[in-house]
Amino acid sequence: MDVIVAEEVSRRYGETVALDGVSMSVGEGEVFALIGPNGAGKTTLVRALTGTTDSDGSVRLFGSEPRRVERERIGLLPQNFSPPERLTARELVSFYGGLYDNPLSADELLAEVGMEESADTYYENLSGGQQRRTCVATTLVNDPDLLVLDEPTTGIDPAGRRRLWQLIENLADSGTTVFITTHYMEEAQQLADRVGLLADGELVALDTPSALIDEYGGESLLYIDGTFDSAVVEALSYDATLEDGRLTVRNVSPEAIGTVTQTLESHAHSYDSLTWRQPDLEDVYLALTGQAVVGGEALADAVPADPLVSTGGEAQ
Repeated sequence: MDVIVAEEVSRRYGETVALDGVSMSVGEGEVFALIGPNGAGKTTLVRALTGTTDSDGSVRLFGSEPRRVERERIGLLPQNFSPPERLTARELVSFYGGLYDNPLSADELLAEVGMEESADTYYENLSGGQQRRTCVATTLVNDPDLLVLDEPTTGIDPAGRRRLWQLIENLADSGTTVFITTHYMEEAQQLADRVGLLADGELVALDTPSALIDEYGGESLLYIDGTFDSAVVEALSYDATLEDGRLTVRNVSPEAIGTVTQTLESHAHSYDSLTWRQPDLEDVYLALTGQAVVGGEALADAVPADPLVSTGGEAQ
């Protein structure tokens, strides 16, 4: 069953095209991630899907127009959300719980988002990440069938982010449909059953993370820095190039790295460091749009950064 169905959704603000004919669907119990930089149209699409802004085209939630769906069925966290600051985290979740007939326990929800130790701290005194986690708890108080989270982990530290990832996975396992927007490629790749790539208001690709990476991500690369002569390229049985002391070997699996280093040893080549890089959703976005999503901003004609994981030494 499709929980969200959008067909040719468009939205203009004067001369600005925020959405340009977006069509997609999200199934029951699916985690769907919409990725793209700030200004791509993600928040406008969230608002169109949830009926909080007008748009052209057609949107259906649970088979009905968004504004006709019972509010108890939807949990929505906007990107910009400013709740009452003179309430504690517990009071805030309880406040929103009071809007529903059968709210979930505020204490249990705060524990699920890792806020149990700060439940009695005023919202205004919480860190940005703690505020965001508390806001996530408020969206769960009605036990929604559809959870829509616009940039849910912005400002949250890595440990807190992974805790929320686990919560989202658990919700999906229990049948909740989850729609998130994010500019964190790792987040989309970790969480999503399917990913939509939005650029300049257009949905440029939609598929599973692995399928998108296989089709558009390019090659895995092994970078080897050292002192080499041109003969090293001929010695390897892989597609390889040598430039400025860096040997780049293409389409090497992690299991085959040992074979490459053994070949270097057998030909008396030493190296200083090696780094293996696997393509990811950032590469996909770059390939499809010519832009890299870095910190939520789009950088035209960007080159993916080399990874940081490396080892060095003599070929053994």
